[in-house]
Amino acid sequence: MDLRQLEYFVAVAEERNFTRAAERVHISQSGVSAQIRRLEHELGAELFDRSARTVTLTAAGEAALPHARAALASAEAVGRAADEVTGLVRGRLTVGMVVGCTVTPLFDALAAFHAAHPGVEILLREDNSDRLVDGVRGGTLDLALIGTAAATPDGLDALTVISEGLVAAVPPGHPLAGRKELALDELTAHPLVCMPPGTGLRAVLDQACAARDLRPAIALEAGASDALADLAARGLGVAVLSASMAEAYAGRLTALPLTDADVPALLALVWKPAHQPSVRAFLTHARDAFGATAGP
Repeated sequence: MDLRQLEYFVAVAEERNFTRAAERVHISQSGVSAQIRRLEHELGAELFDRSARTVTLTAAGEAALPHARAALASAEAVGRAADEVTGLVRGRLTVGMVVGCTVTPLFDALAAFHAAHPGVEILLREDNSDRLVDGVRGGTLDLALIGTAAATPDGLDALTVISEGLVAAVPPGHPLAGRKELALDELTAHPLVCMPPGTGLRAVLDQACAARDLRPAIALEAGASDALADLAARGLGVAVLSASMAEAYAGRLTALPLTDADVPALLALVWKPAHQPSVRAFLTHARDAFGATAGP
């Protein structure tokens, strides 16, 4: 048994697919499969149920997974300890980004980090904010750019990039199009199109409505602001967006600030307090990149 086999095991367990796991670890699918078979032979137990289209863990695999992750984390800690002494930045940086959010300063920070540390492999993964936070806490992500209704998720450090209010966005001819602003009870009298649960904007909307005992009628959900804008433009509901998102659709939709949505929508970088040198180096570039802008 070696660390490479454990890395492949964890990749297949998390991706639930041998092809995606092979792409993640940059070897062929047959190579991943062969190494997993060797590991299973050494352990005397099958780790995966391969009978369905989606690969699932067996009982033995479920029992082995946390120990495999711990072994890989310990091996990385050895390298980090040496790096702390020598000042080297190397290895891999895995960054999460909320789905459907094109944030130019994040890309600028990644480019600056890559130029300064070309020996560090950079991985970028998209997901909803709740799963990104879980990934940072669980160690599968080094840091992540998330949407949130709380400045700092429990157990993590955070750099708030944007803090702004929610707006309702409606097309010309909509009954609300002539308004300048809107209260939540007026908003929830109409069907809404909004982000799905697990996203920062949805958390902000849900918290604001719950505080006033309002139950919004969610007509449609989409994970990208372009999709929400297109749905609203076709009269399928009032889009709930952040103020900066709505600016991109000024020619198609009218943005109405929500006067009593007191919880701000935040965009934030989050990471574990105890982090590797590559995270610390990336944060230096991130602060420079985000410090020069007021929005995504």
